[in-house]
Amino acid sequence: MHGWVPILIMIGLGAGFGGGSVLLSHFLGPKKPTAEKLAPYECGMPPVGDARERHPVKFYLVAMIFLLFDIEVAFLYPFAMALRELRWTGFIQLLAFFALLLTGYIYVWRKGVLDWGHEKP
Repeated sequence: MHGWVPILIMIGLGAGFGGGSVLLSHFLGPKKPTAEKLAPYECGMPPVGDARERHPVKFYLVAMIFLLFDIEVAFLYPFAMALRELRWTGFIQLLAFFALLLTGYIYVWRKGVLDWGHEKP
């Protein structure tokens, strides 16, 4: 239990800071809402259209593939840190990992998932 005390203290401090900030802003924050203050603001541009607009499925496919490749690339850092100790075995594993990534990328590219612009007639 002795090793968990600093972690519990940090969790308590984080929760206390978050809760205290929310409560403090609720009591001390501005209370004069106007139409201009309540209007949605997005990148300095006035909002156009409905926020509940449907996105095409390809948008979500690109997002999921990005996450997949992003997480797989995050596994390269431990390989890079331990490559000297792993020697040729680790290097061959790294090449196999890259081959698997490249195969997945080529498959996704051939299926046309990355072409999420307008369809050609």
